[in-house]
Amino acid sequence: MCMSRKTTYFPHDQLHFVFLGLVVLVIVVLVLAGWISFTFENAGNAAILIILVGSLVGSLVNIPLYKVEARAPVVQEEYVRWFGITYRVPRVSYGETSTMVAVNVGGALIPAAMSVYLLIISSLSIVLRSLVGVLVVTVVTHLVARPVKGVGITTPTFVPPIAAAVAAVVLSPAQPGVIAYVAGTLGALIGADLLNLGKIPELGAPVASIGGAGTFDGVFLTGIIAVLLATI
Repeated sequence: MCMSRKTTYFPHDQLHFVFLGLVVLVIVVLVLAGWISFTFENAGNAAILIILVGSLVGSLVNIPLYKVEARAPVVQEEYVRWFGITYRVPRVSYGETSTMVAVNVGGALIPAAMSVYLLIISSLSIVLRSLVGVLVVTVVTHLVARPVKGVGITTPTFVPPIAAAVAAVVLSPAQPGVIAYVAGTLGALIGADLLNLGKIPELGAPVASIGGAGTFDGVFLTGIIAVLLATI
């Protein structure tokens, strides 16, 4: 399927996007200044910074997967506010009867690929603890995830990263970074989006993006928190 205005758009208002960009910029400056240094096993500073920047930019792009018939009227609002965050909903033509299921590049593909890479290069002990962390964050995220008409599945922004950080510190106090990133990203995606795919037809959303607006903040902040934990 070709990309369109439906699948390429700011997931939030531009001010929120700029704020997240400033967060990444601060981390880049701190690293270049030598004030913080972090490493996830064999993945160094440069790789992690590229991932964070790529996740932010990639949040603008959703890759279409398939369509499902909507069992609720498709919402026409351009912005929807939930959990204190404003989500942008792409406008659609009147008479739309289906929801496009897509996957977000910055909120799903990049974090998932990085998580798999970290698991491959990590020790068996870290891998097993990471999988336990994924299970914990999946359960916590699924419990707080809520379907919002016109947007998709949303979660409170700080729940997945905090759950991932706590799980990582408990499971591996000496090396929490990898566990926090893997558990937070995969746990948020599974708990919020994948386990709620069956609810999409009821949402009346023109696009339901895996790792998109409702989940992206949690996934992105998980990466930030994991980076900070890796400096310990």
